[in-house]
Amino acid sequence: MARFKNVNCQAASFSFNTLGWILAMTCMGLAEWRVWHMESSAPSRGLACIGMWRVCTYQHNRPQGRVIACHRYSYSDTYLPLDIRISQNLLLAACLLGVLGKVLTVTGLLRVYAGRLQKDTTCNRFVASGVLSIIAGAFILTAVIWNRHSVLHEEGIRFPPSFHIPFRPDRQEMGSTVPVAVLAAFLLLLSGLLTISFQLPRNIQVYPEVSQV
Repeated sequence: MARFKNVNCQAASFSFNTLGWILAMTCMGLAEWRVWHMESSAPSRGLACIGMWRVCTYQHNRPQGRVIACHRYSYSDTYLPLDIRISQNLLLAACLLGVLGKVLTVTGLLRVYAGRLQKDTTCNRFVASGVLSIIAGAFILTAVIWNRHSVLHEEGIRFPPSFHIPFRPDRQEMGSTVPVAVLAAFLLLLSGLLTISFQLPRNIQVYPEVSQV
């Protein structure tokens, strides 16, 4: 009974990890991390949604109606502020760590279900997977906190003139991507804690590792 309880715990952890990883990938591509309201600048009056990899402008005062224009970033763009550059790397690292953690969890579960339990090897896989998930969640939270700091302090970004976006808007707020990122971080942290809590039941026979000569 204890064995199946632990296995179910790890299966739930794997589900949380998978959902958190999917949300992390999603929020990395969305543009609504910050929403800029541009009201006093006539050429660029409208909204600007600033993400980690692109910025999209929504202008309503054009004769053809609502105009949407998106511009993608690259590592060679020198106008990006430090917080966006670091957050890009943090989110990329979080997604990579999430994948690696999923692989370790799957291999550990396969050992448990197959009955090939080597205590050190199996537990180490789960512990390593849990640590990676916790680090990934912490990276996403760091990006969220830094984004919130930039919004609260109304920090500007010197976009190229062709973007038609002022250095600093009339007002700015956090966008709809932030709750998604927070949920992704929470699921990854929860997955990591559940994975680390795995313990092999004492009544299960543990087979020693056999080295092949």
